[in-house]
Amino acid sequence: MFSKTSDPTSAPAAPSVPRPAAPGSNSARSVLGADLKITGEITSSGSVEVLGEIDGNITANGLIIGQEGRVKGSVNAHTVEVKGKFDGKVTCESFTLRASSEVKADVTTAALVIESGARIEGRFLKPKA
Repeated sequence: MFSKTSDPTSAPAAPSVPRPAAPGSNSARSVLGADLKITGEITSSGSVEVLGEIDGNITANGLIIGQEGRVKGSVNAHTVEVKGKFDGKVTCESFTLRASSEVKADVTTAALVIESGARIEGRFLKPKA
């Protein structure tokens, strides 16, 4: 009953290409490879995945420390997930410790998940309302 006919005078439709995340959006993710050893400060408006070693402060929307990753320093993020080693201080909304994690830290968080097998040394504090 209905059919679509192409208009020979119109330009052909551009193919749909996925756009990269806009700067400052939370969908951007930076991966710091296993061969990297960084000393200093890292700041990101997106999330950061650490597979190597970081000695310094990290500020990001999200932080994932991979199973072979190591972070020593202060972290300020919305969400933090640790699969590897962390030594320092954390301030976040949600903190997740996976079974393979080793953590020595003072953690200030509203939500906490600890899998069986995680090794922890430190304090956990709830932020003031």
